[in-house]
Amino acid sequence: MTNMALFAEQQVRADLARLLLAAVEASGRARCDIARDAQIHKDALRRVLAGERSASLGEALRILAASGVAPHAHLLLLLVSGGDHAIEWLQSDLAQFFEDFSGELPSALERVLGNQVHDVKPRWAKGTAHRVARLLSDHIDELERKDALLGDVFAGAEGGHRG
Repeated sequence: MTNMALFAEQQVRADLARLLLAAVEASGRARCDIARDAQIHKDALRRVLAGERSASLGEALRILAASGVAPHAHLLLLLVSGGDHAIEWLQSDLAQFFEDFSGELPSALERVLGNQVHDVKPRWAKGTAHRVARLLSDHIDELERKDALLGDVFAGAEGGHRG
């Protein structure tokens, strides 16, 4: 059962304002430039960042994009895991991965599962998430091993030319 207290308007507004403020501050850009690029008045941006005014969905996406972060990923993180992950992952490769992954996932599921897409059970979600994370970890380990092997090969080749 979903905890409805998590969706209290004041809490949602505060979490979104905290995320947007962190994105704007981490961008290194002037707020007036972000407001212009986000097509929002600079005073409205100030009030959104202070939590005094709710940003529309479009405004939040544009503010995040103007701040140089993956807008969809950060809003998804805010919605599914709270503001802490969304803020911790600001301007990271992990956020860009999450943006691309979550954007590709629906069509990938339909393409791979075909008619079985209707057989998917909600109870499988947690295990599947852990399996995907393990698969990604194994992939990273494999790439690191290949990089180390290539580094050894190149180091040996350079040493051979000097000797």
